[in-house]
Amino acid sequence: MYRNNTVSAVVPVYNGENLIDQTIQGIPDYIDFIIIVDDCSSDKTAEKVKESISGNHRIIYIRHETTLGIGAAIRTGYIWCRDHNADIAVVMNGDFSMNPEDIPNLLDPIVDNHADYTKGNRLITGEAWQKLPHIRYFGDSVLTLMTKIVSGYWHVTDSQSGYTAMSKKVLHLIPIENIHHGYGYQNDILVRLNIYNFRVMDISINPEYRALENRGTRFHAILFPVSLLLLRLFFRRMFQKYVVRDFHPLIFFYAMGILILLVDIPIIIRLFLQWRITGFIPTINTLAILFCTFTSLQFILFAMLFDMEANKELKGNDNHTHSC
Repeated sequence: MYRNNTVSAVVPVYNGENLIDQTIQGIPDYIDFIIIVDDCSSDKTAEKVKESISGNHRIIYIRHETTLGIGAAIRTGYIWCRDHNADIAVVMNGDFSMNPEDIPNLLDPIVDNHADYTKGNRLITGEAWQKLPHIRYFGDSVLTLMTKIVSGYWHVTDSQSGYTAMSKKVLHLIPIENIHHGYGYQNDILVRLNIYNFRVMDISINPEYRALENRGTRFHAILFPVSLLLLRLFFRRMFQKYVVRDFHPLIFFYAMGILILLVDIPIIIRLFLQWRITGFIPTINTLAILFCTFTSLQFILFAMLFDMEANKELKGNDNHTHSC
């Protein structure tokens, strides 16, 4: 128990036989339950966890019958925490990539009611560029920028960080069963949090990549699918938050900006076709492109400004103490 709050650690793992022992051993004693969610590993992860269970009553082992994805594993852990009435659910990967010493910094803002959801931020520290694989650092930065627009949490950085803590209120209110099953689940959660107007706080953490140097080589493979997911999440948030739950005129600004941008595309195509066929660029065509482009950007930028203003109260209060 941490400051009179029951805390459960959700540990998703897939083929983690080499590091799961270190992960379990590193979890502090004040964590009440350790929920190991095995996403149908094909190695000896199950045997390793079962060996640990015999000497550790805190461990709850759940195994998926088929491989569903990291988001699905975390979703399973969250459901267990919700059904067993945990006060706070912390997510720690089973690959020993998250420093347990950072847990109190994630818990304190929630315990002190300064935030409803906290997440680690690896990009704040100046050492992130040296510690993180460079392709992963670049990918995280791109997705972070996109997630600011999509989620409405303009103050949140390092959106892909999986080191998080979620309050009981969030566990019981957002539709956990619908969280995205794969990579991109972090972005999905942030969008759901924004729809319900929960406060989110970034917490500086030190990235630990003890055995993950090769992890960045596959990051480019998930960049495109997550980008498509973000597009869907953006339209979901706009509709759910600013149409269904509470109307906001920024919808008109986004709609007009996107509409004019769509009109701009065939005009641009026509310009290049004319240029290819006749060898010159029509003046009227050029002016139409400039008008549509700048008008569209103005509408979209104003919509973003309205969105920032509407969500400024969802930044957690930084005036909190860290005590164990």
